[in-house]
Amino acid sequence: MSSDPKLSAAALSPEEIARRVAREIPDRSVVNLGIGIPTQVANHVALGREVMFMAENGILGSGPRPAPGEEDKDLINASREPVTAVPGASVFGHADAFAMIRGGHVDIAVLGALQVSAAGDLANWTVPGAGKGGIGGAMDLAVGAREVYAIMTHLMKDGGLKLLEECTYPLTARGVVKKLFTDIAFIEFGPEGPLLREAAPGLTPDDIQRVSAPKLILPGPVGTYAAEG
Repeated sequence: MSSDPKLSAAALSPEEIARRVAREIPDRSVVNLGIGIPTQVANHVALGREVMFMAENGILGSGPRPAPGEEDKDLINASREPVTAVPGASVFGHADAFAMIRGGHVDIAVLGALQVSAAGDLANWTVPGAGKGGIGGAMDLAVGAREVYAIMTHLMKDGGLKLLEECTYPLTARGVVKKLFTDIAFIEFGPEGPLLREAAPGLTPDDIQRVSAPKLILPGPVGTYAAEG
């Protein structure tokens, strides 16, 4: 993620990030998982938890990935990856899925991000000049879900910042990100700005601030950002 050996050594893997996000989701939540790392979150919800995952292609009750060789081609998520269906799951059309999203029936949308601003603005659908990308259902999820959890690497591959005062990429929605999970930090957004809740093992708040454009607020002791805990 960075040419800084300290940051690279501390960075969580995509699976570890997904596991940390899974711990943050409250019981009895209906959760939509976006494309990429978010789809892994369903693999890490502890047995006995009351979390219902919804895929925008028309599944309520989507479970973790099936074991190799047990895939069902009729059960896939929005990323076209094989999933399972938990007891009580239902399957429906795309129109009904988006009626749920737009009607405010999704508690949390876990979405990948390209940039996030100090105000919780989300940019996650295109890179200017890349000539590709479509906003798809991201705009519906960003404004329709009651809360948005965003996932991204803290820095671009060239070391550029992704947590900015203002996003420079086209926005998906303004002020929607409630919680941000990067590979080195967990940040929550409140009325006063971004609050640093946890830093990856071996990193200090100053390390996180050094690679973040907005001033990070320290509301109390900064916890350890780890997959388990």
